[in-house]
Amino acid sequence: MKTKAISSFFVLFAIASVIAISAPDAFADHSEVTVEAAQGSGAPGCEETAEGCYIPSTATVDVGGVVIFSNPDSAAHTFTSGDPTMPETVQVLFDSGLVMAGSTYEWSPTETGEVDYFCMVHPWMQGVIIVQEVGAAEEDDHGDDHGDEMMMPTGAASATGMLSDGTKVSVWTTAPTKGEMLEISVQFEGAEHVNHDMKVTQNGNTVLDDKAAHHHDGKGVHMTKALGSSDPVNITITFQGYGVDNPKTGPIGEKVVFSNVVPEFGTIAMMILAVAIISIVAVTAKSRVVPRF
Repeated sequence: MKTKAISSFFVLFAIASVIAISAPDAFADHSEVTVEAAQGSGAPGCEETAEGCYIPSTATVDVGGVVIFSNPDSAAHTFTSGDPTMPETVQVLFDSGLVMAGSTYEWSPTETGEVDYFCMVHPWMQGVIIVQEVGAAEEDDHGDDHGDEMMMPTGAASATGMLSDGTKVSVWTTAPTKGEMLEISVQFEGAEHVNHDMKVTQNGNTVLDDKAAHHHDGKGVHMTKALGSSDPVNITITFQGYGVDNPKTGPIGEKVVFSNVVPEFGTIAMMILAVAIISIVAVTAKSRVVPRF
């Protein structure tokens, strides 16, 4: 009788967990967006990558919102409005001056339009800010806009783990497809100035190895290189602390591991996995990514 009662409790708990994981989140707000200088962008070559020299290379923000330019790179950069080939446009809207490693610069737009910007020290670094009216409709082409809103891609999978301090860590991914990059959105719920590493492997091959990522509002988007197959991937997030300056705080070094990421599970599997996801609150939280229906 006792065993039956315990089993019933876990079934109910699993159902509640699935509902919590599958509930849609409102990430459509463009009042704030964070743009990061790519690691190693102080040397030419980042402009040839899919991610670009600024991540995201094209970001969207509302009029009156805030663009937070962050420099997690080891080299100093500027965030300067304009086109480097058109001197008359340079520094018209904003110019950060030199932003040292680990520092940020903020700009608030006052009118709509597309704003080109670049680094005056490394002019191959170029990006675009799209300034829109508050509440404007979302762009349908999610692949070209990896802004701060972390919109759920069609056919995506999602799962949740947790750090030992109680911070919930969630990931959303597109479906693994051979020859295509995998988009991974991550959120540290209720946290700010989050630093972490992210490593993604597929069949033993590393397809992404981001170091020292910094997310001002706890949310960010990562892109792998083109996948070698449509097989599942493994995602390991290593927490590196809260804060911009050292020393950073929090359970530094803890890992959240998401294994066999592939959005093909049914409802029963979702319930079983939900128990595993929510029940693990330890140094390493392991979960299997499940689809959102």
